[in-house]
Amino acid sequence: MNKNRKIVVGITGASGSCYAYQLLKKAVAAGICRDNISVVFSVNGKEVFEYELGNAIFREIAENFGIYGNSDFMTPLASGSSDIDTLIVAPCSMGTLARIATGLASDLISRTADVMLKERRRLILVTRETPLNLIHLENMLAVTKAGGIICPASPSFYSKPDNRDALIATVTERILSLAGIDCPDRYKWMTNNKL
Repeated sequence: MNKNRKIVVGITGASGSCYAYQLLKKAVAAGICRDNISVVFSVNGKEVFEYELGNAIFREIAENFGIYGNSDFMTPLASGSSDIDTLIVAPCSMGTLARIATGLASDLISRTADVMLKERRRLILVTRETPLNLIHLENMLAVTKAGGIICPASPSFYSKPDNRDALIATVTERILSLAGIDCPDRYKWMTNNKL
């Protein structure tokens, strides 16, 4: 069921590149064909990704997934006639959130988000900022009212994660679940934890 899904992962300049990297790996592990996963980096997103995870991991992403330039509006991602069904922006900066909330489709990530909202498809913004000011909160409300999902990168501890990857998975597996992507190993409260 997952293999025919077509998703886009937008990576912006907020800290939290580890979420995008693990999300891509888990999407493939869940059965989504690599050819059906597109990646778009903002300029700052690429810089932060390389800073946090290193050039080798960036090259790994570039070699394994279709990467579009954030200023390339001639891609299928920018059109409602495409068969993209989900955009996940992880991490999502507050600047990207603001552009999406106000309909300012000035780059490919915000235009793809606009397409997802107008076509009533899935849009998940994995916000990564703290603390939040009133503008941030109002932008989150606007996106939610328009049909998007705000999923803050807030790790949980129910599963008693014993390493960094397990902690990150508490966020990435939740994102996949929100996207309607079956992730068989995902922790579920009180299902995997027998008392």
